[in-house]
Amino acid sequence: MKPSILMSLLGLSLLALTACTSTPPKPVAMNDGELPLPADYKTWPKFLSEIQRPDAKQVREIYMNPVAKKGGTAAKGFPMGSVFVMENYAAAANPDGTLKRGADGKLVKDKLLSVFVQGKNEGWGDKAAPALANGNWIYSAYTPTGDKSTASTDSCRACHLPVASKDFVHRYDEYFATQKTSAWRADQVLATLKTTRPLTSHDVVALHSISQ
Repeated sequence: MKPSILMSLLGLSLLALTACTSTPPKPVAMNDGELPLPADYKTWPKFLSEIQRPDAKQVREIYMNPVAKKGGTAAKGFPMGSVFVMENYAAAANPDGTLKRGADGKLVKDKLLSVFVQGKNEGWGDKAAPALANGNWIYSAYTPTGDKSTASTDSCRACHLPVASKDFVHRYDEYFATQKTSAWRADQVLATLKTTRPLTSHDVVALHSISQ
């Protein structure tokens, strides 16, 4: 092989190696008010749904992006790249001013009042006042039509400060309590189904395990 060809191949190999081992670029630094409202957030998994807030006369829906859903753990919190969107709805009222409730006893949603976005990434929120620091979380506020809101994001920070030990996420324990999933022991299920006797409740309990 000619030396020139060999050098070219070596050069390409070095470039490929550099590309594979180079540090990925850091996310663009962002601060409060700069986090966009994701256009597709309604397709995201729900963090929690129909959150009852009779004290505020509201019902809330909270969505989480796939990064938060996949990477969040009760022990470690939520990974960088996590984004939450909270919709605040007015609770419908009866003519006498009391809050209307459905057949299930829950508050009934009325019009959408506001939308808030909470996002986390490396180096975000550097311009926040130290007394209101929320780790790497930042906040943006939007109107029901998706326009930027004049609502102060400092109130968001102050509201989330008390849950600093829960990664600054409200209803943290409530969410992770819902994440227990069912797991069936396939081999034992098949063996039991092959038996001629009817299944009992004891069989079902024995076959089923709950994992976090």
